[in-house]
Amino acid sequence: MRIPSPDFRHLLSLRAPYGVFEHAEYATPRVEHGHCTDDVARVLIVASREPTPSEAVASFARQAMDFLVLAQDPDGRSRNRRAATGAWLDTPTTNDCWGRSLWAFGTAVSHTSEPLLRDQARVAFTTGSAVRSPWPRAMAFAALGAVEILSVEPTNESARALLVASAAMLDRPDVAAQWCWPENRLTYANAALPEALLAAGVTFGDDRLIDAALRQLRWLLASETVDEVLNVTPVGGVGRGEHRPQFDQQPIEVAALADACVRAWRVTNDSMWGDALLRCVGWFMGLNALGEPMYDETTGGGYDGLTARGPNRNQGAESTLALLATLQQARRVTSVVS
Repeated sequence: MRIPSPDFRHLLSLRAPYGVFEHAEYATPRVEHGHCTDDVARVLIVASREPTPSEAVASFARQAMDFLVLAQDPDGRSRNRRAATGAWLDTPTTNDCWGRSLWAFGTAVSHTSEPLLRDQARVAFTTGSAVRSPWPRAMAFAALGAVEILSVEPTNESARALLVASAAMLDRPDVAAQWCWPENRLTYANAALPEALLAAGVTFGDDRLIDAALRQLRWLLASETVDEVLNVTPVGGVGRGEHRPQFDQQPIEVAALADACVRAWRVTNDSMWGDALLRCVGWFMGLNALGEPMYDETTGGGYDGLTARGPNRNQGAESTLALLATLQQARRVTSVVS
């Protein structure tokens, strides 16, 4: 399987004066739908992960940082919806947009080479980490940011306190012996939950948390694999005891699984996780339930979903960023792609 390098052309074509356009009709931005903090946080994450970003990508990272700082309330919560005019359309919350912002700030602190960007990210992370979310996924995203901070600043107390709180929320028993998951339903970005728990376990040297996270991730991977091909949880989710529908599958689920499998591989050195990463990459390349590529080689954009009729060929920001993040993981784990 040929693994392409991350191609930022389409993402850059979605760039706007205030952020990244959330939706596209095929490859054309849907300006009327404006921006969301969730996607801008993802922009900062993938841009920060680039070891030698082009000036266009580096500039996009700076713009994303400005957006996320403006989205942040002085109490640490974040707004999510912004019109193409720059007007904010909602009130601050600790929903996913808050958690993803903290993940982005932490990634910028640990990966970017720009001192000003690191300083901005550090200040914004400190502000955002003062609050907590009642939502496990938001806390999981925030935990991943805290781990990034602690990887370069082990004594950072705000990051440590947030990670402790996140681990306490995510450290939940499996629902049942045949449903090795802490929730009665699989929904979206599922792998972020065991990944955050695994990261916390490694940071704290807690073998019990590590074992629990790896058990959940193994079960999730097995439940999302059919005949060695990835069949991820569809957009409607699936509950315990329910028949699992195949469609519509979304790139965000694949990207979350890729991130988690790379972390598990680095912790365990077990090649099964490298094989799982290749399955995630393969899903985009056409090794999926329909044998259809999930990206446009001519633009670098990712398709919005795999439906029963084939790919949804709209190339929105979320799907394109999921493709880029997965290809970045494949590139970083050089022994997989060599």
